[in-house]
Amino acid sequence: MSWFGINWAATQYLWVAPIIILIIILYAYRQYKVKAAIKLIAGNWHELAIKNYVPYKQRIKAVLFSVGMIFLFLALLRPQWKKREDTIAQEGRDLLIALDISRSMLAVDCMPNRLECAKKKVKQLLAMLGCERVGLILFSGSAFVQCPLTSDYAAFHMFLDQVDVETISSGTTALDAALRQAVDTFRAGPKRKSKLCVIFTDGEDFSSNLRKMKHEVIKENLCVYTVGVGTAQGAPIPLYDEEGNQVGHQKDAKGNVVISHLNDSILHALANDAGGAYIPLSQNLTDMKRLVRCIESFEKDYFEDKKVSSYYDRYPIFLLISFICFAAEWIL
Repeated sequence: MSWFGINWAATQYLWVAPIIILIIILYAYRQYKVKAAIKLIAGNWHELAIKNYVPYKQRIKAVLFSVGMIFLFLALLRPQWKKREDTIAQEGRDLLIALDISRSMLAVDCMPNRLECAKKKVKQLLAMLGCERVGLILFSGSAFVQCPLTSDYAAFHMFLDQVDVETISSGTTALDAALRQAVDTFRAGPKRKSKLCVIFTDGEDFSSNLRKMKHEVIKENLCVYTVGVGTAQGAPIPLYDEEGNQVGHQKDAKGNVVISHLNDSILHALANDAGGAYIPLSQNLTDMKRLVRCIESFEKDYFEDKKVSSYYDRYPIFLLISFICFAAEWIL
């Protein structure tokens, strides 16, 4: 926020202003009461009767104290002016997040459903990461890149928020499609020391070529982590109409309601074969904290130099003026 040509970087402390005003009022009131008490005791001869008591000095002390408090408050707001440009060398890792959007991700054994639970965990993961570049792959029977690799987390969140019930595919899950898309994405980009992929899925896989894709992943030095979304007990898969209203549950050929279960065994095997780890979803942040530790164990790559504009902090000037005022007030 800018006032009078000055950028104020800490306006969240504006709430301190009433406290500063109250302190100044209390100080002025104290000075008034002292003067009244002295006048009461010594009468009109108080300037001669009371040693070292000079009325105009008391007024100067009040002004100095008030100015000192005001400049102390202004220093708290971090005044800045005169722009500068800094060059920052960006380093990090490339991380692809693959999100299962098959119909089984609508099961409600994770509240409000598996898809929303997975999206929440992805956002928690991004909040803990440093300057990693992240990309988003959506997959079911096929896969596509929803968001290319980027360090702009706001843009990534925008793409992630677009994934909802209407995005859900009617197809089944094919983990080999997600792996193929991840491999192709890394092959199309510059060579990296670390290639990471995190797959959020319930593990109900109907891949036709998963074994072959594992060999491709190993050949590409792509490390895969899998995050299991759902429970072993499972839940039915809801069906929705075009308006988003639930109209029942998915049934098999015999008319029985289909129960979707978390298949963690295939996720364990995939992660272990691809040099990663399987991480089950938890109700707290322990799962994403563990994932972040795994990601940060990999070597960083140099991305590019980024120019960042910023202002010079000038609050030391305001602190100095405040100190001088308080020192002068104390000396007087």
